[in-house]
Amino acid sequence: MWIIMAILSAFFAGLTTILAKCGIKHTDPDIATAVRTIVVLAFSWLMVLIVGSADTITELETKSILFLILSGAATGLSWICYFKALSMADVNKVVPVDKSSTILTVLLAIILFGETHNLQIKLIGTVMIAIGVFMMIEKKDVTVRENKRGWLIYAGLSAGFAALTSILAKVGITGVESNLGTAIRTGVVLILAWAIVFGKGKHKQLDSISRKELLFICLSGIATGASWLCYYYAIQNGVVSVVVPIDKMSILITVAFSAVFLKEKLTKKSAVGLGLMSAGTLAMTIFV
Repeated sequence: MWIIMAILSAFFAGLTTILAKCGIKHTDPDIATAVRTIVVLAFSWLMVLIVGSADTITELETKSILFLILSGAATGLSWICYFKALSMADVNKVVPVDKSSTILTVLLAIILFGETHNLQIKLIGTVMIAIGVFMMIEKKDVTVRENKRGWLIYAGLSAGFAALTSILAKVGITGVESNLGTAIRTGVVLILAWAIVFGKGKHKQLDSISRKELLFICLSGIATGASWLCYYYAIQNGVVSVVVPIDKMSILITVAFSAVFLKEKLTKKSAVGLGLMSAGTLAMTIFV
């Protein structure tokens, strides 16, 4: 079941990126992040009420609360960097760098959680993913336009914070109902996102969001909520060093939809890189 949930997480995560890209054509990425987090929070607490785990919040240990808060903060920072990068460059350039968080997450899971089962396969798969990411980064795009030079930095920061998110969440969600853990983390993300919006004085731009982009931002939030619920169920019940690579294969969904709806095409080099990332992930999944 946890592998199925990880696959569903990847599917919804892939939809999230495309919907978000459509919603930030003219909308500031910080504002988009803050607005969509409201949707994710509502979605998360709705699931908590459905499964009836709200009453257990008073039973949470201090350690769990602390790590869930830290995980939420890391998620918020990852989102902010990710959507900033998306606003500056094509989806097919940003997503592979963001997905490189898989490499750091797998290594940390092996070191911190002792997930050494089939270690050789995991390491080979991780190397394949790393090579694939490198091949998918088109270096010429980094310096084509002056206003796009920073996308690679933001995408890299997004990957780093995303890796921290998974590790911190694994610790924080131990013994906690997964839907409740997701809702608590989302509350932290919401506070951080809106603090940045008001801190930068961007709240004045809220009235200028078009209805069309607002719709895409909200749909992106719903897809994110669905992805998170599946992801943290898988994290709680499965093997982190396997769940994370499966989740990161949302890149296949993203690339497919970006080709259809955004008309972004892969080069031959990028296609080979995507193949390596897929093969590495598949190997880690089969030999779990």
